Amino acid sequence: MSESNPLSVQKPTNLASIEAILFVAMEPISPAIISETLQIPATEVEKELDHLQQSYQGRGIRLQWHAGKVQLTSAAETGEVVEKFLGLETTSHLSRAALETLAIIAYRQPVTRPSLESVRGVNSDGVLRSLLNKGLIQEIGRSEGPGRPILYGTTPDFLQYFGLTSLGELPPLTPVESLFDKTTIGG
Repeated sequence: MSESNPLSVQKPTNLASIEAILFVAMEPISPAIISETLQIPATEVEKELDHLQQSYQGRGIRLQWHAGKVQLTSAAETGEVVEKFLGLETTSHLSRAALETLAIIAYRQPVTRPSLESVRGVNSDGVLRSLLNKGLIQEIGRSEGPGRPILYGTTPDFLQYFGLTSLGELPPLTPVESLFDKTTIGG
């Protein structure tokens, strides 16, 4: 007669293991690290991450992708409730200049300050400093160009702030010419 031990623990599935790793990770991690940790093929990790992402639809948790790394985050639509629970002030609003600068960085990253200023037409030192302090952008290296200017890119906090799970969710850019109806401009 074989008695089953009620305290015996079953080996977790790959899906459960991946979810647990993401839950305890202090920062975004690459699927390659998960693959190495669990000693399973990267294709299996990608498949399970896709399954997790689908299973979180309509729930309070999301997978957030940034620079090839993934992390668990609360869903954007739960932000107000989570902030209230944590006793945080409501998310600060960004100025028009900050939003403009963020848009340029998000779509053109990596971008240098001189390149950013050539698009905006104004000095961007103060806005860049503010966005760095808020953790929405980061220095990601140096350009090989003259003077080796700093390259800026967005952070996972940028994605969270705007409720995105990846940069791929940014709306497509529309050429300026198509914003105007040519029949109303000069005939």
